[in-house]
This record gives sequence, C-alpha cells and structure tokens, in this order.
Amino acid sequence: MASLRPFTGVLTRLAARQLRASSATLGLSSIQTRLHSSKHPKGFEPPTTEELEELRERVQDFTRREITEAVAAHTDKSDAFPNEMWPKLGEAGFLGVTVDGDVGGLGMGYQAHCVVMEEISRASGSIGLSYAVHSHVCVNQLQLNGTPEQKQKHLPGLVAGTSIGALAMSESGSGSDVVSMRTTAKAVDGGYLIKGSKMWITNGPDADLIVVYAKTQPDAGSKGITAFLVGTKTEGVSCTRKLDKMGMRGSNTGELVFDNVFIPAENVLSTVNGGVHMLMEGLDLERLVFSAGPLGIMQAAFDVAAPFSHQRKQFGQPIAHNQLIQGKLADMYTKLQASRAYTYTTAKRLDEQGVIRTQDCAGSILYAAERATECSLDCIQLLGGMGYVEEMPASRLLRDAKLYEIGAGTSEIRRIVIGRAFNKEYANA
Repeated sequence: MASLRPFTGVLTRLAARQLRASSATLGLSSIQTRLHSSKHPKGFEPPTTEELEELRERVQDFTRREITEAVAAHTDKSDAFPNEMWPKLGEAGFLGVTVDGDVGGLGMGYQAHCVVMEEISRASGSIGLSYAVHSHVCVNQLQLNGTPEQKQKHLPGLVAGTSIGALAMSESGSGSDVVSMRTTAKAVDGGYLIKGSKMWITNGPDADLIVVYAKTQPDAGSKGITAFLVGTKTEGVSCTRKLDKMGMRGSNTGELVFDNVFIPAENVLSTVNGGVHMLMEGLDLERLVFSAGPLGIMQAAFDVAAPFSHQRKQFGQPIAHNQLIQGKLADMYTKLQASRAYTYTTAKRLDEQGVIRTQDCAGSILYAAERATECSLDCIQLLGGMGYVEEMPASRLLRDAKLYEIGAGTSEIRRIVIGRAFNKEYANA
C-alpha cells in the first residue's frame, strides 16, 4: 500500500498545539475559549495559510498516485467504489481531518476538510462524495455528538478506513421534508426497536456503521427525533437494492430496511428526542464541506478545457485565440474563484469564531453547485465533438456536478433556508 509523505510541518505544529492545550489552565483568555469550540477537536487552533497549502500539496500528491484518471474513469464505468481506497485514505490521515488526535484524527478544522474534499473531488467526483459522507456526515457527527465510549469504540476504525460510515436520514417520501420521516424507534427493555426504511443512502451498500435518524416520539413532530449508531451486521438491517444513478457512479447509494432492529440504549447518539438539533446543525456543516465537491469538479473541468482549447487548432490557430472561446474560459475561471472564495471564507469564519451561519453554509453550496453544472456544460462545449464522447471526462464531470444541485437539500430548498435565516434575524432584531 502506497503511503503519503508525512505532514512534517503540519503534524509537528499540531502536536505542539495539542501539548500547549493539554497544559493550559481554564479561563486564561477569550482566545482559548474560542479555540476550544465544541465544533472542533481538542486543542484546535485555526490553520495557517501555509498549513493549508501544505495539506493541499499532500492531497494532490495522493490523488496523482492513487486516484488517477484511469481509476476515476473505471470507477464511473464499473459503478463500483474501489474499496482498496478506504485504508489508503485512512493511512493518509484524510478520514479523520476534524477528529481528536487521541483516536487517530488530524485534529484540524473545516477549512482543512474542504481542502481535502476539493482535491479528491477534482480527481474523482464520486470518490469525493463517498469520502465526504464517510468522513463528515458519519465521522464528524460522531466526533461532535458521541460519548467518550462511543468515540473510542468506533472512531479508530472509521479513521483508519477499516470500517465504512454512512448516515441514514432521507426516506422515499421525506427527502427535503426530512422531519416527516416515518421510521420509528420504539423504546423496549434495554434499548429500542427500529422499524422503517431509508432511501438515497450514500455508502449504504458498503457501510459498517450508520448514523440512523428515527422517531422515538412520533406525535411530537421535530421534537421526537433521535439519532442512533447502527451496525449493519445487526440482525434486521439490510440493503435491499443499490441504485443505478446517472452520475456519481461508484459512490454506491442504496435503500436500507430496518426490520425491528434492536439497538441498545448506549447507541443513542446525543440525547433521546434531541436529534433534530443535531440533524439541522449537521446539515449546515454538511453543506459547507460538500460545497468543496463542486469546486473540485469545476477545477477538473478547467483542467480539461483550458489545455484542449490551446492545443486544438481550427482555421490555422488554436481555438483559444477566438474571443468567444476566451470568454467561456474566463467565465469558468471566474465562477470557480468566486465559489472557492465563498466556501473558504465561510469555513474560515467557522474555524476562527466557532460560528455556524446557516445562510452561508447553504449559500456556499447553492452557488458552487450551480456554477459547477455551468462550468461542466462549458467544458463539453469547448471540447466540441470530443466533449460528447466518453474518451474525455467531460460527460462524467457534468453528470457528477448535477448531484450537488440535488443532494444535501435541493437548490430550491437552499434558497428557502437562506430566506428563513433572514426572517429569523429580522424577527429577533
């Protein structure tokens, strides 16, 4: 197994930070309070620009060796995730970016997580999606909300890539309206019996551990939802089918059924009937980290279109000398840079202030996702006939990009979320 060059500079600085944090006394400064935000690992300090650049270089080094264009194309065509990638990602340290160091994580924050997500998605959108679902919506939820015992039991394997994580929230009749879920968890002696089904579950066919949301008090609406840690080998858990998708092929998505699955009380994640707060905050953070996926796809589209337009000649000169072509390249580049600035500004604010702004988490993925679809279409157009054949990755980029206008809340829902955030601010003014 190929291993990643050590993060010599980053890890040395992280170790020094954690040492300082462990010896610090409480109440020394407002800075220490901020840096020990509940949204971050123990001893966290916001990364410097140099640390983030070094991290990006290491991810690029990894993807050049492990997620080549041949791997990305085969993953798409075979519609099968390369399972050998999980331990490689774990060895590289990428599966625990936001996780405490004492369970194997890097102890970094959301800017760093976005960097890794962007660069993996640049190499393969589908591998990037499965990576994010594992490392963020499962691992990060456990990091933020798990008990010390739950973390010690599950995080080492998830961070190492020896077990695979997922999250089961959506159902066939409750996608955007997630609070209307019908899956129930009935209290019994020693725990709960979960009954119902979940749809559109990324990593569902492959997962070992799933964060499952169910209604423990069905008549209480949003105030009766609880999250559980469910092992897929538990009796009564099954994946009834793998979905055949237009894009993100190889990022396996399935329908899960829970047939009176007994879950012990110690597998409750956070608090009973307190799942909706975790769910909504999780969606905010998910939208932020997932917004880096479209960034990677946009960069990949530009990586394909820019050199092609300077190599392809018509009428005796490269087509890039045509002002119409220059205009498309300029638009692609500008959309990418604007989207990147929005995502990383939002992530930096979260890292430095511990503040989650719902409108910016939704806004960053809203903007990046729509721009990624546009840039992928422009890539196809710039390649002409070659953009319409499978010899080039342009088709894959478009099919993968479109998912980000649908998953983690559609573009329409994101606009509603932003509008409601404004309403809440003005109502409290």
